[in-house]
Formats: sequence, structure tokens, C-alpha cells
Amino acid sequence: MHDLRFIRENPEAFDTALARRGAEPAAERLLSLDAERRDNSTRLQQAQSRRNEASKAIGQAMGQGDKDKAEALKAEVAELKQTMPELEERDRQLGAELEAALASLPNLPADDVPEGADEDGNVEVSRWGTPREFAFAPVEHADLGPALGMEFDTASAMSGARFTFLRGPMARLHRALAQFMLDFQSGERGYTECNPPVLVRDHALYGTGQLPKFAEDLFRTGDDLWLIPTAEVSLTNSVREQIIDDLTQPLRLTALTPCFRSEAGAAGKDTRGFIRQHQFEKVELVAICREEDAAVEHAHMVASAEAVLEALDLPYRKMLLCTGDMGFGAKKTFDLEVWLPGQDAYREISSVSWCGEFQARRMNARYRPEAGGKKTAFCHTLNGSGLAVGRTLVAVMENYQQEDGTIAVPAALAPYMGGVEVLKPLG
Repeated sequence: MHDLRFIRENPEAFDTALARRGAEPAAERLLSLDAERRDNSTRLQQAQSRRNEASKAIGQAMGQGDKDKAEALKAEVAELKQTMPELEERDRQLGAELEAALASLPNLPADDVPEGADEDGNVEVSRWGTPREFAFAPVEHADLGPALGMEFDTASAMSGARFTFLRGPMARLHRALAQFMLDFQSGERGYTECNPPVLVRDHALYGTGQLPKFAEDLFRTGDDLWLIPTAEVSLTNSVREQIIDDLTQPLRLTALTPCFRSEAGAAGKDTRGFIRQHQFEKVELVAICREEDAAVEHAHMVASAEAVLEALDLPYRKMLLCTGDMGFGAKKTFDLEVWLPGQDAYREISSVSWCGEFQARRMNARYRPEAGGKKTAFCHTLNGSGLAVGRTLVAVMENYQQEDGTIAVPAALAPYMGGVEVLKPLG
């Protein structure tokens, strides 16, 4: 959500920032609605004040025996009682219209975000690791997986496309990755482990920006609850409608949850294999902090995701996303793309975003800049993957594949694998 006061004071700057994201100018429309609402609110307040004054004057006129004046005042009060509901309804309509208009606009990009229309405008910041040289032609995980317990047909028969059934050591490796990531983020990087709901109400998804714009990308239950597309929704909403007394240290949260996405906006993409699923697991990272701490916190979160890839010895590159490729609620985003030798390409495995006040305004999440003071400010929120478990499994499979079709287990996962060092074809 955007700050109306900023738009009033900086309409041209607001439209310029929107233009960087490929959005049409909106300041004039927003300010027109705002002016009409404020004018209507003034008229309503004046009507309420006059009604109270006239009602009081009726008693005084009656006490003075001035029946004509009393009758005139009664007529005025009656007229005001008819007018005020109309003003109240118009106030409600204008407020809802203004909120809907603000909610439809993406976050404004940070000044150092490069301009671009799509992923071709992203900028590579750095690379880590050297892709392995194979003595054989590496194959994609979708070809390796079925013999090892990654069953696409089994899941498709019961659930349809974009679901996968994992069996035996493959399921163990998936669990090992999830546990390793969660232990690492909570034990080494300062995040507090949480176990949040995966079913949420409308306002939770509105708060983090998925609703109303991206409803078609979500799954909804019959009792008006939504399955979360990421634990970002649950973790960030844990501070909804709150005032945090002390935010001198960022609030860091992490959770391993199933995530659910209809992928309505990704028709035809990655239909083969385990890359883009309707149901998947992810270790999510969320931070709530002050504005002055946001840049450092963003760097910390990116480094937390990078550290997992480095611990697993998976080559990756860090990309600064351009204005046209960032998510709706993001102010600045870094993507980590892991090397997949089977595809001979880098593919996204983590997206780490700083959202500024955008989500906090939608959730009314605030803090006190001065301990014990009355003044409040909106929090800054950040979120990222630390990491997506399924995509990390794909990366391990492709980078650790052997010529005989087996998969070596990364050393970092040994404590979680119960002695299994190699994934072999199931009998």
C-alpha cells in the first residue's frame, strides 16, 4: 500500500517511479479521489456538528416558549438526518474506491534497481563455484528421477499434472534437505523457527499483496480459506495490527511449510519434472525491521540463502532483478540461480525481496522508534527462500549424478541420511 501523503507531496515522482515498473500514471486519479473523499468527509463532519447544535437549540427554544423557532430547528434536524446517511455512504464508497485503487498498484522500486521490461534486464552481480566437468553427458533430473523414486506418473494418477510422489531414499533426501536448511537458518543465521498455519483468511493474503490481484494463482477451500503460496504470508502476518515496542534488533522468522500455487500465470512453463509444482515445500525467511536497518538486513538474508548453496557445494549466480521482473510487493530483489548441468543453465532457486513499508501499511504493522514514546512508524518487511526444497533436490540430483544413474549424497546432508551415501535405483 502506498502513502497518500507522499503522493500528495510528490505526485510527479510517484508517477515517474510507477513508469519505471511499466505502470500507467496514477497520481492524478488518486488525488482526485482523495480530494473528493476529504471534501465529503468535511461536509459530513459539518452536518454532524450542525445537527448536534440544532438539537441542543431545540430544547433552549422550547424552554423560552419560542415554538416557531423550535419547529424550524426540528425541520432542520430532520433534513440533516436524511442527508447524513447519504454522506456516510458516499464516504464509505470513496474510501473503498481509493483503497482499491492504491491496492492495485505495485511497490515503487528502489533507486538502484535497474530498469528493464523482463528478465533480460536483470543484472548479474556475482558467481560462486565452478560447474563440475562430467566425463559423461549429464542428464536432467526428470530422466534420472523415476528409477530412484521420483514418481511423476503415480502422483499424476491421483492428483493430476504438477504433482510428484517421492519414495524411499528420494523422499529421505528431500526431508534431509529441508531439515538441514531449517537447522542452518535457525541455528547459524539467527532466525527463530516457527510452525505457522498453512490456511489463512483473505486479509492475510491482502496484507502481503497476493490479494486481490493474484487470486487466480492461489488455491481456495470451500470455507473461504486459502492455502498459502509461501510461508511469507503466515510469518509476515504474525505482526499484523501490532505495535512493536522495541525493534532495535530485526525480528527474524523462518518456517518449513508446504506451499500451494495454481501456477495460473505460468501456463506451459516447466511442465516436465519437479521444477514447478502445485504443491512443494520451502524454508521461508522473513524479517521485520526499521527502515535504517533494511539494507543490512537484506544483505543478511541474501547471504543466508547463499550459505546453504555453498554448504551443499552447488554453483550459483546472484542476480539483481530489474524493475519489470520484480514481484508486485518488492522494492528491491536479488535472485539466486543455481547451476543445473542437465539443463546447461542457471535456474532460480531463491528470491530475496525488500518490501519497504508496502506490506506493513496493508497490515498496519508498526513499531515505536523511541522506547515508551507515543509516535509510531511502519515496519519494513523482507522475505526470501532459504531455500525451495524441491528445486534444491533437483540441483543436488543434477550436480551429484554419477554415470551409472546413481546420486551421491552431499557431505553436509550425511547427518540426516541415516547412513545412506548414494541413491541407487529402486529394485
